[in-house]
Amino acid sequence: MRSLFACALLLLAGIATEAQQPETPPIQLGDVTFSGSVRERYEVWNWFEPASGNNLYSYSGTVVRFGFSQKHENYDWNIEFEAPILLGIPTTAVNPAPLGQYGLGGAYYAANDKNQNSAFIFPKQAFFRVKGDHASLRVGRMEFTDGSEVKPKDPTLASLKADRIGQRLLGNFGYSDVMRSFDGMQFAYSNGPWTFTAVSAIPTRGVFQVDGWGWVKTPVTYVALTRQEEFGTSRAEWRLFAIYYNDDRPLVKTDNRSAAARATDLGGINIGTYGGHFILATPSSVGTFDLLGWAAFQNGAWGELTQRAGAGSGEIGWQPTFASRVRPWLRGGIDYSSGDGNAADGVHGTFFAILPTPRIYARFPFFNSMNNTDVFEEVMLRPTKKFTVRSDVHGLWLSNRNDLWYTGGGAFQPSTFGFNGRPSNGANHLATLYDISGDYTWKHGFSFGLYFGYAVGGDVIKKIYTVNSDGALGYTELNYRF
Repeated sequence: MRSLFACALLLLAGIATEAQQPETPPIQLGDVTFSGSVRERYEVWNWFEPASGNNLYSYSGTVVRFGFSQKHENYDWNIEFEAPILLGIPTTAVNPAPLGQYGLGGAYYAANDKNQNSAFIFPKQAFFRVKGDHASLRVGRMEFTDGSEVKPKDPTLASLKADRIGQRLLGNFGYSDVMRSFDGMQFAYSNGPWTFTAVSAIPTRGVFQVDGWGWVKTPVTYVALTRQEEFGTSRAEWRLFAIYYNDDRPLVKTDNRSAAARATDLGGINIGTYGGHFILATPSSVGTFDLLGWAAFQNGAWGELTQRAGAGSGEIGWQPTFASRVRPWLRGGIDYSSGDGNAADGVHGTFFAILPTPRIYARFPFFNSMNNTDVFEEVMLRPTKKFTVRSDVHGLWLSNRNDLWYTGGGAFQPSTFGFNGRPSNGANHLATLYDISGDYTWKHGFSFGLYFGYAVGGDVIKKIYTVNSDGALGYTELNYRF
């Protein structure tokens, strides 16, 4: 394992030379723009080892996107298609509970009629937007991520929003080889430092299922108010939001009740989520400091149960003035989401992640933000504007040992709930995760990425995967944009 880690470091170092050529301009057909992208990723999974099944496997995922768009002063439109191509999906990475799916290879296999090779083409986006002086209305199929409504001018705040705020509850699941979109409408109003956003939509199928044409009947409505602030030399932003989510599909829910209790409760999920965030960047003589706070609480109905849950995050960072050649950024913090402590009290206390992009916050995605406590440290090095190296260490625990170990990112096909759960067996230490990544933007629309993560399993994992409770994920990625 040490040799694999060393190889990853050497590969990251080998792409550190920055190219100086300008980006390739978009293709213009009159006043219509033709653009697209190709992403090729090769993943190697070494899931926690059980007594049976194939936990070590690799596969290829290719995502081709292309479309046409046009922008005018008072309107714009975009029609984009996507073709996911999955090759070499493992056939033995799915087992009965509690072993479940051994990483995303098992998820792709189960979601695509147990085929090793799958491909499809579908409309990824197809929307029309009208614009005024302060307001806009977008209607159709679109991508939307919560927290992304406003991009701050300050680069520190912009990076925090992209990496540590956006897509916690509503995301396009951009790491997967299919992703998701939303069919609906988005209204935005901006005036000075204020921005109001309202979205009402139905998520599309996809994520792991290559057929992304249809809907998943889990409508969601989101409203948010965002404001930019200045305090002397400091820059800040705050947001208040509310989300309503409905799921009336007659499916067995994933929670910590007995199988018999869950089988008889096919009632709908109707949950309100209310929260906000605050981010702050303060320059000083020794570097730029940043603070981040995010919190949300939930109420409503989880079938026959009353939903009552919450989550929160607190983080701090520092970009010191020393070592300016590599521009370090040191960060740390804690992410918490509640778990359910009593399966028989009529209350569902597990925080429900709705429709997130889990991989942003779980770069080795064997966990998500449900019944999870994550204490982390992060180091980022940016030797050039085009090259970034990042390494994290995460201590992971179940917030409540009476609840489950959850994975997944929400509904993605009509007959699948979207979240999976494994028993805790009375333990709460999940794992310690070490990882490193490198991302490099080259020339002519090309960029490259490498990732390696190694998880040392705790008591929760040891009691399920008895042969080897350690796991690993590595991948190489090539992107081309035109």
